Order: sequence, then C-alpha cells, then structure tokens
Amino acid sequence: MDDIDQSAVLDACRVMLRPIASFLMKCGMTWREFANISKPVFIEAAGDEYGIKGRQTNISRIAILTGIDRKEVRRQQDLLATATAIPPSKTTDTTRVLSGWYQDPEFSDASGKPLPISFVGKTQSFTVLCQRYAGDISPSTLLKELKRVGAVTESGAGELIARSRYYMPIPFDPQWLMNAGSTFADIGNNINYNLATKADVPTRFLGRATDPTIDVNAIPKFREFIEEHGQQFIEMVDDWLKDHRNLEADPARQVRLGLGIFLIQDDSSKDD
Repeated sequence: MDDIDQSAVLDACRVMLRPIASFLMKCGMTWREFANISKPVFIEAAGDEYGIKGRQTNISRIAILTGIDRKEVRRQQDLLATATAIPPSKTTDTTRVLSGWYQDPEFSDASGKPLPISFVGKTQSFTVLCQRYAGDISPSTLLKELKRVGAVTESGAGELIARSRYYMPIPFDPQWLMNAGSTFADIGNNINYNLATKADVPTRFLGRATDPTIDVNAIPKFREFIEEHGQQFIEMVDDWLKDHRNLEADPARQVRLGLGIFLIQDDSSKDD
C-alpha cells in the first residue's frame, strides 16, 4: 500500500466527497459539523479494521493512522462507547413483506398480481403476511408506514391493496435519509473491499455502462429502458434471494446479500 499515488488518492477523495457534500448541505449540515462527525468515524474505522491478528487496534496505532493525538482518540472512544446506536433501516422488513405479497401464491394470483387482503384473518391476511415475512414487527405499525408512503392503500370495503413491490420512503424523512446513507455505504464498502482484496480472492461485482456522447433528447427513452429492463432484473434477483432465504438459520450463519442498480446521469444534463 506504500506505493499508492497520493495525488490520485486526493483526486479520488474529491470526487467521492462531492456528492456527499451536496447531500449533506441539502440536509442542512455545515462543513464544521461534518468535520466534527468525521473524527470519531476515522477513529472507529481505525479501531475496527487495523488491529493485529483480529484484535482491536490500540490507541497509539489509531493515533498514527488517523493523525489524531492519543488524548483525543481516547476521549472520542469514550464518547463512542456511550453513543446511541444508529437505528436500523426498515427497508429490509418492509420490502420483504411487499415482495412476499407479490411472490407468495397465497397472496398473489397466477400472473403475480398481489391480491386484495384483509388486515386480520387466519389465512390470506396482512397479519399472516407480516408473521411470515416481517419477523417481530407489529403489523399495524408496518401497515401505517406502508400507507404513509403510498405502497399500500385501503379500498372502500376495507381491503388492503398493494401498490408497489418495493418500499420507498418519502424524500428527506428520517427513513429516506437512512436509506440514502445505507446506499452510500454499500457502494463504498464494495469499493473498499475490492481495494484490500488479495490477488487470489474474488472481488465483489462492481460494473458500470456509461457513454459521454449521448444526445440529451435520449434521456426519456433511456429512463423508460431502465424502468422496464432494470426492474425485470431486480425482480429476478429478488426471486433468487427469496429461493435462498433461510429464516430458521442461526443468525451467525445469515448474511445480508443483494444487488443495487442505479441510473447514472451527469448533473449538468438537462431533462426534456
């Protein structure tokens, strides 16, 4: 790692930080607030990832790696030890429920269209659906959230109707912000893993297809293309994950696995 071109590292850092800085300013965060929160993150990463033989990194080594003096490292570690845990994202459980509604033959028709269901009942009800796919989350709490984002509506007869296969929180509400942070983290963790992977260990898939010479008028057609084929592929991945799901397995043998797809478009491009 000693032969890394530091100028390339700085250039890459600027590129990575640009969308993060834009995101944080949209949320009202200043540079000083970002600097304050980045210090314990550096310390936490150094402590977790750079120990010898799997042990926690000692304070002296953290100070060397981060450039933060030992006294401040210790102070930040004490703050981290008493910090409130980051709340988990609801996306996994809510999307699993919606996905089950579309995939489970008890809750969908032969064409894969989700059936209208009642809230309670021994079979074919939202309560049963949640028991099957949402773990210990309260069905009423889950339904309230799905209604809030428009993923589920209620008919005049009181039947629940699925409107979306995936859970998408409203922009800038707390859950949407957590999902945005999780997306940044997933991409960053992928890149970081590949950077540190040894030559004989497979890397994690990370691919893009871009072209800088596309006519701006083609943007709507490209979006239609992605909506159709990207959604089809995501549903294929969703089906594969469902087939390999094991809710009864020891948690130590369970792993979060998936794939993300996102549209790439320069901010300078103009939509028609």
